[in-house]
Amino acid sequence: MIEVGRHGAFSVNCVGLRRLPFPLSFSVREADGSWMISAAAARAGELVDVLTRTANDTVVVVNLATNSFLDGDYQQWRPSLIAAELGVDCAVHPVGAWASDSIALGEEFLVMRRDSLPGFLTGEWSPYELSLVDVPAGVTPEQLDELALVIGTGTGDEPLLARLDGSRFRYSGHDDCYLLVESTDPAAPAAVLGRLLALLAGSVLIGAGGAASVRVPEPDSALPERLIGESPHWVGVVGTASGTTVTVTLSALPRRWRLGQAPPERADHVATLDLAHGGWRLAPAESAG
Repeated sequence: MIEVGRHGAFSVNCVGLRRLPFPLSFSVREADGSWMISAAAARAGELVDVLTRTANDTVVVVNLATNSFLDGDYQQWRPSLIAAELGVDCAVHPVGAWASDSIALGEEFLVMRRDSLPGFLTGEWSPYELSLVDVPAGVTPEQLDELALVIGTGTGDEPLLARLDGSRFRYSGHDDCYLLVESTDPAAPAAVLGRLLALLAGSVLIGAGGAASVRVPEPDSALPERLIGESPHWVGVVGTASGTTVTVTLSALPRRWRLGQAPPERADHVATLDLAHGGWRLAPAESAG
């Protein structure tokens, strides 16, 4: 079971001037021994436990941009001051001036324990840019400089973990909604897709019931694994909803969904969360009723 809050990504984001509900989108590909996952909509704090299940115990915040912590001149606080304000213990590694022109790097790295991430990412604030990478224990300043070089010279959604000795996951989030994940864990794609389904259903139940949060089960891994086995690209929209039941209409796509594209009229599957029976089921769209 996971707890879905009123300010989750599916609840606060919308599409277009008509403020249509934000769809679930998911895409995965394998490259250089990693799984590259592009998805929406989720805040970093809604996924951090999924993303770090097989990560090293040390994680580096390599980039952070937010409007939640500004000084009197409307300039963002340094990441280390934000961490201190949030009560998160971390080490600070200044990033050299040579890297200052890279939009993928902040002015300083925060090196913290993996189990400190939930406290860092939850609360009444939101990053519009956030990048995380795990590293082996005992990482040295020289290794952090090498990390900055690899991240700073990377382009787009290319895989980078093969160039980072010992790293197992990388996260890049935009607007606390869109995310790119690179993971060496073969279970990560299904875990992310399953979490997205639970978050979407939970956002609907909150809207219908008016509660501050709701606890919903995640689907068994077999459900998202089946979907990924059929197609690497999916988009999902809410179908029907009641006080205890939510359906999500899922359509396979030939390529990754992008903002501005309308979901297909044709559906392939319907995923149903039925709280009265305690779980999820998946059915072909034509037989879902």
